Amino acid sequence: MLMEILFSPVLFLVGYTLNSIFAARIMKLTDESKSFYLAVYLVASKIPYGKVISYGHIAYLLGKPQNARQVGSSMKHLDMIVQALNAELPEEEQLDRQALPWWRVVSSAGKISPRGNSSSEFRQAEILRSEKVEVSDALFIDLQEFGWFPEDVDY
Repeated sequence: MLMEILFSPVLFLVGYTLNSIFAARIMKLTDESKSFYLAVYLVASKIPYGKVISYGHIAYLLGKPQNARQVGSSMKHLDMIVQALNAELPEEEQLDRQALPWWRVVSSAGKISPRGNSSSEFRQAEILRSEKVEVSDALFIDLQEFGWFPEDVDY
């Protein structure tokens, strides 16, 4: 019984939510990191329905091709970062976390990135499939068919 309570989905969500709130309150962002995160999210918001882009290509579009891992981290910690950014932005400029299509960002090999103990990669695959993106059982996407790789983008 104790194990069922400790590993229940409700308890997990409560812990995750509290962790996100706590992290957002203590997360201090530099002006440089704020600019980077905002740019990542603005580029991500431009990804068309039914298409995907790589972390590396977002970094390339930002003029920081060496920062693909930071793009990945900004997507992984989207909730906490958006909370921290929104705490400092006027209401009319705040980011809508629900409108940011995080599920359209994948690795340069076209693979949905694993998330440790989470099943988020399967959720990401499910959302992409609902957009008619073909995702293999091994969580790969054909970038030739479904990739979106513009040379530049306004953000």
